[in-house]
Amino acid sequence: MLGIVLLYVGIVLISNGCYSLLGIKDKSNVVMNLFTGGLGLVLNIISIGIGVAQGADASWYYASGTGLLFAFTYLYTAINTIFDFDKRLYGIYSLFVAINTIPAGLLCITQGYGGNWIYGLIWWAWGILWLTAFIEINLGKPLGKFTGYLGVIEGIVTAWIPGFLMLVGMWPA
Repeated sequence: MLGIVLLYVGIVLISNGCYSLLGIKDKSNVVMNLFTGGLGLVLNIISIGIGVAQGADASWYYASGTGLLFAFTYLYTAINTIFDFDKRLYGIYSLFVAINTIPAGLLCITQGYGGNWIYGLIWWAWGILWLTAFIEINLGKPLGKFTGYLGVIEGIVTAWIPGFLMLVGMWPA
């Protein structure tokens, strides 16, 4: 499941980064955010259901819980864009998620919980990207094209490539 979700997280990060870099003013970024957020939501809810049916332990739900952080990010982005909502609460949500990436990365690196050291570094990279939303929206500090480039680079390096490699059985366990 993770490979599937990461493949689409890759394109949504690339798409959102390009949206910013190209200065697109319409709401076309909503489409991929809805697709990716919806996919993540459905797959993680199915996974939670499987865990309940099998009487899974907490580690089973950890993957879905953290996976939903992504799904809600993209759905939140899409809904905010569609309705032109005040984005400050999305900024607070992004800070919340960024903070969660600190222990998630540490658990991967020190205990192999939720992945290996590579996942730990990926979690921290994503944390930086989520933090940029809080910095720009809530602190009012424009980061220029940095955030757009960061989104594209992270989309490729932390999501698309790992997701594709997982799908073809070539990602290190």
